[in-house]
Amino acid sequence: MEGDSRMKDKVALVTGAASGIGNEIVKTFYRAGAKIVIADLKGADDAAKQIDSSGRRALGVTMDVTKEDQVEAGMAQAIKTFGQLDVLVSNAGIQIVAPCDQFKFDDWKKLLSIHLDGAFLTTRAALRQMYTQKTGGSIIYMGSVHSKEASPLKAPYVTAKHGLEGLAKVVAKEGAKHNVRANVICPGFVRTPLVEKQIPEQAKELGMSEDDVIKKVMLKETVDGEFTTVQDVAETALFFATFPSNALTGQSLVVSHGWFMQ
Repeated sequence: MEGDSRMKDKVALVTGAASGIGNEIVKTFYRAGAKIVIADLKGADDAAKQIDSSGRRALGVTMDVTKEDQVEAGMAQAIKTFGQLDVLVSNAGIQIVAPCDQFKFDDWKKLLSIHLDGAFLTTRAALRQMYTQKTGGSIIYMGSVHSKEASPLKAPYVTAKHGLEGLAKVVAKEGAKHNVRANVICPGFVRTPLVEKQIPEQAKELGMSEDDVIKKVMLKETVDGEFTTVQDVAETALFFATFPSNALTGQSLVVSHGWFMQ
């Protein structure tokens, strides 16, 4: 939005932000006036330079969200650079699909660690800063329609996305006295590299064509047969990040072209 200043003087850290949904969120926040911290396993510096080559309003930090020391170091670097933290978007995630009876325990632990351990570690670090600076803040988790319902082949993903709703509710309760809000965005299928990877995997597991996976599995329940876009999700993140009161804290919002309706 041209001339948008809703996030002027705010600092936002987004995990998994070098590409996909996270990258669109930081671009949207930047256009709204924010200083942004792109946290990712790789490509964070390049992504920050693409948004702001001067480095005055964009910082890249290398961060494995499952590693406590890397999360703490990345958060410290963000605070040292910009002096505050107003918004955390816990977006980093992966997908692995397989039937429950064939799911490798290492894959189960890996997926839950990135989604849940990562959300906890970044939340804890963010809350400590937000509580100290006494200016409130917004914690936003990237859930999914799978925070609300289940699909075959996705046991750890569904488990993790349900768990993020529980974490958000606790953070909303604990953070209220510090004016810190917590929310969950629950997108439907967004055509990111993560979803692109799932299409052939599900086609193989389900014994159908890739086109049928898209039409008969992924988008079957939408009202228009359309993927949710990264812009849809980014605008929802901006809405939560700039909401002026605690009225919506602890709530989730499904962004799915009608796939799931609450």
